[in-house]
Amino acid sequence: MMIVRWTPTRVSRCVSPFWGSLFSKDSEKQSEDESRVSWYPAADIYDTKDNYVLKIEVPGLTKKDVNIEVKDNILSVKGERKEEKDEKKDGYHRTERLSGKFYRAFRLPKNVDAKKIDATLKDGVLELKVAKPEEIKPKNIPISIH
Repeated sequence: MMIVRWTPTRVSRCVSPFWGSLFSKDSEKQSEDESRVSWYPAADIYDTKDNYVLKIEVPGLTKKDVNIEVKDNILSVKGERKEEKDEKKDGYHRTERLSGKFYRAFRLPKNVDAKKIDATLKDGVLELKVAKPEEIKPKNIPISIH
């Protein structure tokens, strides 16, 4: 049996070419921010009629713990989860919850307006709605009968 190291972006290789070009690991920003991270939160990416939607798991964090910015069409989400150990109490036998700094970055389509990105944090899920440019939204074409 072959053992393969799991990476949270491995699934992105299986998505459609459209999503692959927008959000795959190949298009994620590589930076020194990424080299200092302790963990990568899982993300779901999908689109609706009007928005691209990213849902990122950040359980236990508040909006003060997360920073979101857009620069050069790169949407980056970073922050830190503090370790909750209390050394004065009984000793820990096992610690499995991830802590430390995290970082994720996604390349956005060229015509996206960074001012039209909404972010909400509820029940440990950060939801980012990125408004689609008008030229990308589907348009109904009426059929005329002659």
